[in-house]
Amino acid sequence: MSLWEYANPAKFMRTTDRALPWLVVSAAICVTGGLVWGFLTPDDYRQGSTVKIVFLHVPAALMAINIWVMMLVASLIWIIRRHHVSALAAKAAAPIGAVMTLIALITGAIWGQPMWGTWWEWDPRLTSFLILFLFYVGYIALWSAIEDPDSAADLTGVVCLVGSVFALLSRYAVLFWNQGLHQGASLSVQSGERMSATYRHPLYLSMIGFALLFLALVVIRTRTEIRKRRLAALQAQEARA
Repeated sequence: MSLWEYANPAKFMRTTDRALPWLVVSAAICVTGGLVWGFLTPDDYRQGSTVKIVFLHVPAALMAINIWVMMLVASLIWIIRRHHVSALAAKAAAPIGAVMTLIALITGAIWGQPMWGTWWEWDPRLTSFLILFLFYVGYIALWSAIEDPDSAADLTGVVCLVGSVFALLSRYAVLFWNQGLHQGASLSVQSGERMSATYRHPLYLSMIGFALLFLALVVIRTRTEIRKRRLAALQAQEARA
């Protein structure tokens, strides 16, 4: 079986019709479990109860970046192979990514105020994240402004390519620039820098939950976009008749 079979809208609809209920239930269990488990953990000896926002902030920030990467891959597939489902999936993912980025910015400000003494700082990672949010907004606006869906997919694909620079900066800004208030990664493969298991395990569950939540939402929105495309085609046929 070829992966490209799922670029067929009918095949995509049939497959996701079976998978969607499992995705929704799994996402609900993992997100709820991760957040509840995280907020029941004891206070940190340095950050107190404010550390618990990590269970919302980190998964949202991680998804904000990875959703843009998914949009980039889907857009490249559209540009190279002209598969409509990939273009519609990129379009469907954008509002979800924008919300995740906004959650990351807001929770970061709430977390940063007691830690840094300020709600906002023009830190490299914070600034690149804000620019990434603006790219999300611009991407969504461009889809809405162009009537021809193929032309919109082409132009938004270019926006994805440019915005990917800021997605990478959002992830690696702390490594590129030493200055700035933002700390390094909350999770590290190096044993000396790893978060305590008390916080790490519920954080893992929350991250899995947010990933499943994104998959469920993007499937729902992509299915909606396919139906809208079909409806528009039927209306065009009726108008010609």
